[in-house]
Amino acid sequence: MKIAVISDVHGNLEALNATIEDIKKRNVEKIFCLGDTIAKGYHTHECIEIIKRECEVVLKGNCDRHFTGNIDNTNVKTEKDIKRWDEINKSLTDAERKYLNELPFSYEFYLSGSLIRLFHATPERDNVPIINQDSIEDKYKMFLPSEKTMSKEVADIVIYGHIHHQYMDKLYNKTLVNAGSVGNSFCLIRNSKKDSNVKEVRQANYCILEGDFNSKEYTEPLSIQLIRVPYNVEKELSGDTYFEKEEFAYEINNATYRNMGKIRQNFDRLGIDISKF
Repeated sequence: MKIAVISDVHGNLEALNATIEDIKKRNVEKIFCLGDTIAKGYHTHECIEIIKRECEVVLKGNCDRHFTGNIDNTNVKTEKDIKRWDEINKSLTDAERKYLNELPFSYEFYLSGSLIRLFHATPERDNVPIINQDSIEDKYKMFLPSEKTMSKEVADIVIYGHIHHQYMDKLYNKTLVNAGSVGNSFCLIRNSKKDSNVKEVRQANYCILEGDFNSKEYTEPLSIQLIRVPYNVEKELSGDTYFEKEEFAYEINNATYRNMGKIRQNFDRLGIDISKF
């Protein structure tokens, strides 16, 4: 069985349509979504409908939680933050708000003998970034269960989203995969003198798993494929003006985050000065 894992659509309809089209061309049987369908892009309603129709499993991301509940003063500190929360929250219908708010935190299943666990960011929280430069100890914790996971077993393969940066790593006979972002992919380490063409990153990212679904036996092959799909960025940005269009356009045109100071904080806590690279 082939299973596509997508994440972080963020209201980008062109990217989502291109991804779904690519998935169907590859004869994938199931699509699982790791959350953050909303915020940033302005095709909220269309993206929610597609995710509901096409995905067998949909998890709750930090944006899905943040913008559908009561305003969280720990994350909303400025007038701009308050306006953003208010605009996105009010743009949702009651049915959409209820749907997103009731999504599960985590999901897991066996594939060709391996226990695969899915969540948006970590087993315990939906808004903590674990990047590929993180410590072995922090990466190992990604495989451990929590009160929010379906079982108390240690996972063999973990697939998550949140950081919008696709990668795969191995440790302790386990596999850690970030599926990347469908609608808002970017590279964490940038240098204008060393960067490849931005179109290397400015694509919709997702991954495909292939193996014997629901089997605990190591008798069939298991594969993980990281995929990127070109989409029409210009068309996505050609629609009506909305309150954070400038910031979102900056991100998807340049394949970078709108607040690189926040990115640098993740490297600072690891003792890495990315300005040297």
